[in-house]
Amino acid sequence: MNRCFISAIFLALAAAAPAAEEPDWALALPGWKYEFPRDHFAHPDFKTEWWYFTGNLTAADGQEFGFQLTFFRQGVRRGDQATTRFAVDDIKLAHFAVTDIGRPKFRFAQKVSRGSFGDAGFSDGDRIAWIDDWTLRFTGPGKFRLEARDADFALALDLSSAKEPVFHGENGVSQKSAGEGRASHYYSYTRLAAEGTVTLDGREIPVTGWSWFDQEWATNQLTENQTGWDWLSLQFEDNTELMLFQIRLKGGGRDPFSHGTWIDAEGNATPVKNEDFELVPGRLWRSQETGGDYPVEWKLRIPKLDVELEVSAAMDGQELVLRPISYWEGSVRARGTRNGQEMRGRGYLEMTGYAGGLVGLQAPDTR
Repeated sequence: MNRCFISAIFLALAAAAPAAEEPDWALALPGWKYEFPRDHFAHPDFKTEWWYFTGNLTAADGQEFGFQLTFFRQGVRRGDQATTRFAVDDIKLAHFAVTDIGRPKFRFAQKVSRGSFGDAGFSDGDRIAWIDDWTLRFTGPGKFRLEARDADFALALDLSSAKEPVFHGENGVSQKSAGEGRASHYYSYTRLAAEGTVTLDGREIPVTGWSWFDQEWATNQLTENQTGWDWLSLQFEDNTELMLFQIRLKGGGRDPFSHGTWIDAEGNATPVKNEDFELVPGRLWRSQETGGDYPVEWKLRIPKLDVELEVSAAMDGQELVLRPISYWEGSVRARGTRNGQEMRGRGYLEMTGYAGGLVGLQAPDTR
């Protein structure tokens, strides 16, 4: 989580950092007063933070692409006086992926850095986050610039929001499990107009489309009984949007803290609570690399909104194989009805915990 939560591999890497006395990190509690552009930038008093961009793009000839670019911050200290430049306050990590839907081909990469020499960091002028030449910039109210490049694929996009930011949970506090502070401060730009280029094998392709931006900051982790999550963001042709996640439990069922947000065409948000929705998995896709069985088709019902949807992967093989954790994150299509009227949309789906445990993310079993 985006992701809805921080990637488990990110926390596993942070756990490998040199041991030190655990700082007194801030908790995500009621009462936070959101302020922009301040809150687009880093919140170093909290242990974990992520900036998560996904989107669906189209070229002039009709070629379709999905993309993900996410920057993560994992705090290891709280601004103590450093005796060496290697004693950094946080670890920086990023994931980047492009789905070439027509071919089909899925490409992904990751970067991790201590940022000891300025090669990675947060909150520097208009730069919100960067690792080498992977960069997120703030370019104006509701506007951002994304750039990332790997050996055979690259992305450069200018994004401009068509709606005001949306705050999830109770006044922007998204509870993930029982207990004080087991939550995140969480907001989204749910409809960002995107324009720029996708580069594949040296061929630069002009594209336009829509992007989604999540930012969360927190000091928390999943409980031992939570085994993974399924997270959806959907943008519909009628200018409405939906964010929804469910947290799966050991032994079956889902955590009652699963929830989401419906955004109408004018940007008004309606909470979707655990009891308000049904999310049922359908056809499975088996990864040849990890053996994970991922549901790539879903049925979704939200009776209080009179919404019934079928959600399916734009391409089955969108798994990021990142040791020791692998997860599925990719472009999806949605079709169904709302108030008896046909609706269609595109979006992104993230699924974790299907190809092994959530290394470094779950609380230990102390029984």
